[in-house]
Amino acid sequence: MARGRRRADGRPAKRRPRWGMVIDLGRCVGCETCAVACKIAHDLPDGVFWNRVVTVGGAGLDVPGGTVEEPQAFALPLACQHCADAPCVKVCPTGATHQRPDGIVLVDHDRCIGCRACVQACPYGARTFVRRPPRHAVGFALGDGTRHVQGVVEKCTFCSERVDQGLEPVCVTVCPARARFFGDLGDPGSLVSRLIAERGGETLHPELGTRPSVYYLRPRQGGRR
Repeated sequence: MARGRRRADGRPAKRRPRWGMVIDLGRCVGCETCAVACKIAHDLPDGVFWNRVVTVGGAGLDVPGGTVEEPQAFALPLACQHCADAPCVKVCPTGATHQRPDGIVLVDHDRCIGCRACVQACPYGARTFVRRPPRHAVGFALGDGTRHVQGVVEKCTFCSERVDQGLEPVCVTVCPARARFFGDLGDPGSLVSRLIAERGGETLHPELGTRPSVYYLRPRQGGRR
């Protein structure tokens, strides 16, 4: 039997978590509370979004689908997928886009040169370029102090500053439909891992091999949850 990793003092090394999210599309009602809360929590300026919600149905996005007998459409929350094999990290010429050991992908604004190679490389459309000097609502300062700089790229951070404090991302805590779950994908016993296993969680564009850390649960037929 293989022995686990050990520290220099001989004690077992603590395993790093691999953070991920599960979104239950059968619960999501498309209210966009998650997107609004994200905007507030990070004091995002005009033209900058880290989360958005689109409608899926038929042949593409924002098109109701299904059949005449059983029309269907559902909301699909979209943000950075924090891919394990992130193409944005590979193409960044300065190392501004980087991945933490726990899987969270971040952008260092001090190193970002605004080339937007990462924007082109991301297959999920999850990045925003700050084109103009950041402008915020007058007297609006409810956010966490996230710094916004003109000429750089921004994206969802999984609320890394909250995760480091043992808290869940804001979008998870505010969801009125309880459609979002956050936890350690590396722990088979975690809620997110069990939901993926029991409900057949799927990622977006698995054929690309990016290995996203965000999984989706399909709506159950007949509206059952």
